Amino acid sequence: MRGVYSQVLQDVLHRVDKTYQAFFRRGKGFPRFKGKEQYDSFTYPQAGFCLSGNQLSLSKIGNVKIKLHRPLVGEVKTLTLKNESGMWYACFSCMVEAEPLPANDDVVGIDVGLTSFAVTSAAEIVDNPRWFRQSQKKLRRLQRQVSRCKKRSTGWRRVQTAVAKLHRHVFNQRNDFQHKLSREIVNHYGFIAVEDLNIKGLAGGMLAKSVQDAAWSSFLAKLFYKAESADRQLMKVNARGTSQQCPCGAPVPKKLWDRKHVCGECGLSTIRDHASALEILRRGLRLRAKTFAIADVVLEAPSFSYGA
Repeated sequence: MRGVYSQVLQDVLHRVDKTYQAFFRRGKGFPRFKGKEQYDSFTYPQAGFCLSGNQLSLSKIGNVKIKLHRPLVGEVKTLTLKNESGMWYACFSCMVEAEPLPANDDVVGIDVGLTSFAVTSAAEIVDNPRWFRQSQKKLRRLQRQVSRCKKRSTGWRRVQTAVAKLHRHVFNQRNDFQHKLSREIVNHYGFIAVEDLNIKGLAGGMLAKSVQDAAWSSFLAKLFYKAESADRQLMKVNARGTSQQCPCGAPVPKKLWDRKHVCGECGLSTIRDHASALEILRRGLRLRAKTFAIADVVLEAPSFSYGA
């Protein structure tokens, strides 16, 4: 106990308290004891660490050489050291000021999906990269090797580490893709409308693997905090019926396999996801209580055939 910094020990008690509070709130999921091999991070909550160049000084541990990926900005509050797949990471939590972007009157509605990751009201289609599907064959081979090894043997640990590294690689690919896409959207639009989806419910259905691979929840979370920091307005709209209604207001019922939208009222002909993005934008603008005509947005929407 004397070899561990006092505030690191205090943070462990805070974690235990937080876990039990969550258990009492949920009423299920009793906290499990974490053994030596499961406890993979510790936190310096206030003091006990100092960064000088590429040297990180840790109380009771000493100086550690690190690779500083980017300079620290703002006031450093906490430091968490985390072990992931044999690699140690130093995660600094900083208090930073918001960085608002110049005013922008451009608006966009975004419809997320599985065929395409996202389609905007401006008819921009973002392909779904399907990172997990790409690595699934390699992951299947590694998991077969794990099943053949004796549990907790040297070979078992080696293959387990390879599985963890592959999962981490998929996570990094998805994370990088979503960060770049959300930053591009926030930089180009002043008002963003998205669906208020029940992603947890969708992730438990027959398309669970594809929904979790798309990771809409993490993408929307990145979009939200970037929009807030840039002083952009992001609006969640009711997702019910966005694909069954034309932006002009006329109902256009479709089956799940109907991928084309053709309105008999206004004549809008486009793909299903683009029509949904236009409807999401219309609902978002209505929530924003703007007075300009939504029909203008619909009329300006491009008309193109499915697969173009």
